[in-house]
Amino acid sequence: MKNYTITVNGNVYDVTVEEGAGTGAAPVAAKAPAAVKAPAAPAKKASAGAGSVKIEAGAAGKVLRIDANVGQAVKKGDTVVTLESMKMEIPMVAPSDGTVASIDVAAGDAVEAGRVLATLN
Repeated sequence: MKNYTITVNGNVYDVTVEEGAGTGAAPVAAKAPAAVKAPAAPAKKASAGAGSVKIEAGAAGKVLRIDANVGQAVKKGDTVVTLESMKMEIPMVAPSDGTVASIDVAAGDAVEAGRVLATLN
């Protein structure tokens, strides 16, 4: 038997694999997830701090690109961050007019639904 530690989506699993003498797949036994440290929060990209209006991920996915810069004025409906989820591009837009106070993610980051992507003042 061989023991492995595998991390999937931030969850750590201890897995034991038995080597089989016959053909076919070897049986696999997995233990309950081990304790997982919470991932570190991304560094804020604004020196003035976070704004009062949050732009949150509408779905789990990957940050495809950052469409606005800190300090940039945006109008309601302007795209601030674009996510990719299930091979679709999903624009995360400004809910109101304002100025981008922080960008809290980077291109390539995996995000869960509800995660704060950026803030506006």
